[in-house]
Amino acid sequence: MPNTTDRQLHLAAFVTAGPGRPGGWRYPASESGWLDAAYYQHIARVLERGLFDLAFFADILAVPDRYQGTNDTQLRYGALGSLRLDPVVVLTVMAGVTRNLGLASTRSTSHYEPFEVARSFATLDHLSAGRAAWNVVTSFQDAEARNFSKREQIPRHRRYDRADEFLEVVFQLWDSWDDDALVLDRRTPLFADPAKVHYIDHEGEWFKVKGPLNVARPPQGYPVIIQAGPSDRGRDFAAQWADVIFVSHDSFDSAKAFYAEMKARTKAYGRHPDSLKILPAATPLVGETPAIAEHKSKLLRDLVDPHAGLSTLSYHLDVDLGAFSLDAPLPDVDVPGVQGHYQEVREATAREGLTLRDLGKRYGSRYEGDFVGTAQHVADGMEHWFRNGAADGFTVAAPYQPGGFEDFVRLVVPELQQRGIYRTGYTGTTLRDNLGLERPASGAWRSRRATAKLKRSA
Repeated sequence: MPNTTDRQLHLAAFVTAGPGRPGGWRYPASESGWLDAAYYQHIARVLERGLFDLAFFADILAVPDRYQGTNDTQLRYGALGSLRLDPVVVLTVMAGVTRNLGLASTRSTSHYEPFEVARSFATLDHLSAGRAAWNVVTSFQDAEARNFSKREQIPRHRRYDRADEFLEVVFQLWDSWDDDALVLDRRTPLFADPAKVHYIDHEGEWFKVKGPLNVARPPQGYPVIIQAGPSDRGRDFAAQWADVIFVSHDSFDSAKAFYAEMKARTKAYGRHPDSLKILPAATPLVGETPAIAEHKSKLLRDLVDPHAGLSTLSYHLDVDLGAFSLDAPLPDVDVPGVQGHYQEVREATAREGLTLRDLGKRYGSRYEGDFVGTAQHVADGMEHWFRNGAADGFTVAAPYQPGGFEDFVRLVVPELQQRGIYRTGYTGTTLRDNLGLERPASGAWRSRRATAKLKRSA
C-alpha cells in the first residue's frame, strides 16, 4: 500500500531556451530544436503529462565573457548564455498547448522598468487563465549592463534597494485595477468603471510612475513570485516578496539548514511558513537499471570540457577562474556574484579535494548523489529530502532536453505517485491553486513591505 501523507511534493521544471548544459546538448539523445516553437510545445506537453506545477525559464542578457576575458569558451562549447531566447515569448508558445502547467520567466529588476514587467506578466496571466510566474533577479554582470547602455552594474549593496522599490511599483500597478473594474456593459455603455481604476502616483528614489496599468488585475491577483538570491539580503527579500524559492545545494545538510532558516524568516514577516515553497535544484539522471544510469552519467561527463564548466562558474561568481591553474583547488576569492554558488562549490571542494579541472567537469554536468540511478533510487532521494525538512519539492533540470524530462515523467513520476507524495491529477485552475497558495487581495503586499522597512530601520 502507498505510504500516504496530506502533504504533496511540488515539481517545477528548469527549462533552457538554448543548449543548456555544455555536455547535454552533445548527448546523442538530445534534440537541437532550440529555435523551433514545436520543441518547446513538446516539452510543455511532457511536463503537463507529468503534472508539473510549472515550467521555469532562467534568463541571461549577454553572451558571458568573464572567463579569460572572452566569450570564445561559451560559444565553442555551447556553455551558459551561448544562445538564449526571450523566455516570455517562449512561454506564450507553450501556453497555447497546455491548460494547467504554470509558466515562469526571469526578468531582471536591474535592466527593465516596472511598468513593462507588470504589463508583461499581467498579460501572460490573463492569456494563460492564471498560470504566470515571475522569477525576480538582480543582475550582477557588467557584460549585461553594457547591453543596456550602462558601463557597469549597480553596486551590490544597492541592487536590492532598487529591487524592493521595483516590486513595490509592480504590485501597485497590478492593484491599480480593482478586481471588478472591467464591467463590459454594452448597453449602458460602461467598459471599465473609472472609479475602480486608480493612478498610483509613485515617486521614489529609483522610479517615478503615474499608472494605472492598461491591463486589468491579473486572474491570480498577483502572478506567482519566484526568487533565487541566496545572500543574506536575498534571503530577506525572498521572505518578504516570494511565493517560491529556487536554490541549489551541494548536500542534504545544507539544504535542510537553508529550509529551516527561510521558513523562520518568512514567519518573521507575519506569513505562514507554508506560504513560501522551497524547491531546490535537482538534475535527475534516471535509467531502467543502475548500470544504464551510470553509463549515461559517464558519457555525459566525458562530453564536458573543464573549461566549459569553469566558464559557467566564472559567470555565476563573477570571477575569472581562467587566471588559476587547473590542477590547483578553488582559491579563496572575493565573490561579487552569486554567493550561494560559491558556498556550494567550496563545500564540494573541501569535502572531496577537487581541483579546478575536477570542478569544471563537475559544474558542467552536476549529476551525482541522491538523484542518479533507477526511478526507485531517485524517488528515494526526493522523498528523503521532502520528508525530512529540506524541500517542499524540486526544480527539476534535464541533463539533456527533451529526453531528460521524458525519462523523469515516464519513470520517476509514477514512483512518486505510488508513494502517495505526488498528485495524480491537477486539482486547481490556477498556478496558485496548484501550489496551495491563496489568491492575494488588493494591497496584500503592503504589510510585508512595512515590516521590511521597520526591520531595516531598527
